[in-house]
Amino acid sequence: MNLIYENSIKAELLADIVSVSKSTVLKWENNGKIQPFTCNNGKKRYRLNQLSEFKEIRDMLNSQWESEIQTEPIRNFSSIELFAGAGGLAIGLEKAGFEAIALNEVDKQACNTLRINRPQWNILEGDIQNIDFTPFQGVDFISGGFPCQAFSYAGNQLGFEDTRGTLFFEFARAVKECQPKVFLGENVRGLLEHDNGRTIEVIKTVIADLGYTLIEPKVLKAIFYRVPQKRERLMLVGIRNDLVSHAKFQWPSAYKRVYVLEDALKAGELYGQDVPASFGQKYPKRKEEILKLVPQGGYWRDLSDELQREYMQGSYFLGGGKTGMARRLSWDEPSLTLTCSPAQKQTERCHPEETRPLTVREYARIQTFPDEWNFAGSLSSQYKQIGNAVPVNLAFAMGKSLIALLNSIEAHRNLVAFHPSVSSQMEDFRLA
Repeated sequence: MNLIYENSIKAELLADIVSVSKSTVLKWENNGKIQPFTCNNGKKRYRLNQLSEFKEIRDMLNSQWESEIQTEPIRNFSSIELFAGAGGLAIGLEKAGFEAIALNEVDKQACNTLRINRPQWNILEGDIQNIDFTPFQGVDFISGGFPCQAFSYAGNQLGFEDTRGTLFFEFARAVKECQPKVFLGENVRGLLEHDNGRTIEVIKTVIADLGYTLIEPKVLKAIFYRVPQKRERLMLVGIRNDLVSHAKFQWPSAYKRVYVLEDALKAGELYGQDVPASFGQKYPKRKEEILKLVPQGGYWRDLSDELQREYMQGSYFLGGGKTGMARRLSWDEPSLTLTCSPAQKQTERCHPEETRPLTVREYARIQTFPDEWNFAGSLSSQYKQIGNAVPVNLAFAMGKSLIALLNSIEAHRNLVAFHPSVSSQMEDFRLA
């Protein structure tokens, strides 16, 4: 990437980084809060070193990424993953240093994907409700992205038993049966607001009932962790109560720059070669004719009023921007959040130059899967597996923070083992 582009960003990306609208960024420019410069191509950009008043930019400029990813486990840390899907979280955690002893997934093709790529992994295929986790008691770590189902509030205490019938209950049951030192739950950011915040409060109560201390949940933006995609995931980290007093945890640092679609699909810093050819969905003839008229980075409002009405139909008269409809991606921005299908009318993910949906391997690149990671099943199943995954590089960054956390716990255990006098000072704490 050109050095100017590496050290500067355009308005749309600044808006994504600091979580405001593009119109707000332009307002800041008009009142002199930020100063743009004009590139040779006539487009405006903002120099990163002139945006240090924004915490997110400062975090990038002062990135600790390179030192944090050097963290290695001081011993082998075992892990179990629930709701493993196609392996996005599992690959990242493996790369960070975890050794998976079991992975559970109910989808047959996702299980086949895991087996194809990691024949040595212990894949527990089937409904999680039918799996006994007590044989894995003593595992170091449990992770999983439990689907956010509707919760029942029939119980008075809103505790462990009140969540029966939800997949979060199964996640909690696995934690209860295994008693890991640490767990990671991940979900969509909407979980924080689900049912006016009552769902997350139930989850917090259950975690406390299980004997774990929950780090205040945090939404991580994938763009800060070498993922060329505007995707956000809510992370919940729990530490067993008897270990929390000497456990040290910090969220992963942002990387020094944000990757864009060009980084995902073309040879460069993120991948050593252009994206491999692969199969992909196709647009119907009329849809293709209309999308050909949408400029790079544009969407349905860039069409003529006549075509807007034809394409949007009843949605034309509804409120909201509906910016995902008839959307063509841009080379110099991260991709929009990938969905389970790149060709659906409400969630278009059209290639920036060619008038077609993204292919399977392009989808995988945007989720930062390795090119050698193959997907089983039909074309639609492969899109679904990739679209539902945790971005691998986000999982890796989170995994390194979790390895550092377990290292801090293990270091204390070793200190007590070598210096028994320390143990006598810790009468209130039981070490596993």
